[in-house]
Amino acid sequence: MCGILGVVAKIPVNQLLYDGLLVLQHRGQDAAGIVTAEGATFHMHKGGGMVRDVFRTRNMRALIGHAGVAHTRYPTAGSAWSAAESQPFYVNSPFGIVLGHNGNLTNTEQLKNDLFRQDLRHVNTNSDSEVLLNVLAHELQEAATNYKLDPATIFAAVSGVHRRCRGAYAAVVMIAGYGLLAFRDPYGIRPLVFGRAETDRGYEYLVASESVALDTLGFHLVRDVAPGEAIFIDMDGNFFSRQCAQHASLNPCIFEFVYLARPDSVIDGISVYATRLRMGESLADKINRHYGHVDIDVVIPIPDSSRPAAVELSKHLNLPYREGFIKNRYIGRTFIMPGQAIRARSVRQKLNAIGMEFKGKNVLLVDDSIVRGTTSREIVQMARDAGARKVFFASAAPPVRFANVYGIDMPTREELIASGRTEPQIAREIGCDELIYQDLDALVDDVRSVNPKVTSFEASCFSGIYITGDVTQEYLDGVEQQRRDGARQADIAAAATQLDLGLELVD
Repeated sequence: MCGILGVVAKIPVNQLLYDGLLVLQHRGQDAAGIVTAEGATFHMHKGGGMVRDVFRTRNMRALIGHAGVAHTRYPTAGSAWSAAESQPFYVNSPFGIVLGHNGNLTNTEQLKNDLFRQDLRHVNTNSDSEVLLNVLAHELQEAATNYKLDPATIFAAVSGVHRRCRGAYAAVVMIAGYGLLAFRDPYGIRPLVFGRAETDRGYEYLVASESVALDTLGFHLVRDVAPGEAIFIDMDGNFFSRQCAQHASLNPCIFEFVYLARPDSVIDGISVYATRLRMGESLADKINRHYGHVDIDVVIPIPDSSRPAAVELSKHLNLPYREGFIKNRYIGRTFIMPGQAIRARSVRQKLNAIGMEFKGKNVLLVDDSIVRGTTSREIVQMARDAGARKVFFASAAPPVRFANVYGIDMPTREELIASGRTEPQIAREIGCDELIYQDLDALVDDVRSVNPKVTSFEASCFSGIYITGDVTQEYLDGVEQQRRDGARQADIAAAATQLDLGLELVD
């Protein structure tokens, strides 16, 4: 999951893009970048870390132009940040093009081979986003006549991208001297919306991963970019759109509604906040049906994304709702976390229990989901240390048993606590007295109830069913090995950094 923005305005856009990245910071804290367009000239700055750490006043002053794209990166496949893989990416042939991408291609290796052998294009990094950029550049070259572009030619190139690329992708693209292009994969897995603002000099357009960016930046939400659709806004603010895929269907990632998206966003006509309230209601229904023997004194959320579900659950169970954990919002990034002990300590640095809400009580902790179980285990122990008599744990999402290959870095199967374990076994692993999971059918109904027009969702991390139909066991094994290798390299880098820090202290 990454955050992407694209804008064509009547005023300089550097501050607008920066503010938009801050709003989308939750979608990626690994790296950030902005590219602005001044006529046919691009100005770029990007780097590793949070948005506020990447950009300084001198960087912002150099980002000149009335159009641009921006990206905040969340790494997938176990990769660590490197300067070469921060986005947006750039190519200068056959046109100057910059691209920011959210998602993950599932046929990256085949595309790399085709780009090298057939298209005579070279990819410099391991990023599938650079692959996507080069595929688009080649398709633009093939579609253009005398190296001239118009909306029809650009849309023909996007059709070529859809024919060649598999997986999940939402992209924003600046084409030097022409304008802003945005498109979404034919399955509509990753979110993409666009909005418009009316000024005395004409319309301005903003494309973003989530509607919350439009709200906060003063743009009116027009609609979502449809699966397989491309939109193009030229430098004068003229708007064009076309369906570019032969077979398109809407299958939004259900994990966006569980955890990834901000609660104040609306994705494909579905309020994220409303779905989380519904998750609390259906979880309460399940507790009433099957867990009447569980004697609960108080409901406590694990901040922050589980709060709406916990509030609604407590209301429907007629139980007290309390804030039992306080989150430290000012803690710095944990740059080095090589071992389990350090990861556990970082949880206690970020959360602190309010003892009076736990002492002598049977508490029901509510979280949005359980992935590795590391954080859940530590939080259960914190509740016990604070004096809880019994600790029950409820997940607003079903068990995460399978890898996600569409842009969320779900760990390898052996790292997923629910993989190969029953619910009582998971309860023992995290140390709670009772574990309650949401059912997948109920979760789908919760999200669908907010917008019944959306009938299908991408839910592979819960079901093991991959909507694109091209994900084989061989591919999954390869992804897992890549993640193991990435984690191993990260541990080596962390150890080397610790050694350097130790030598500096000795010096």
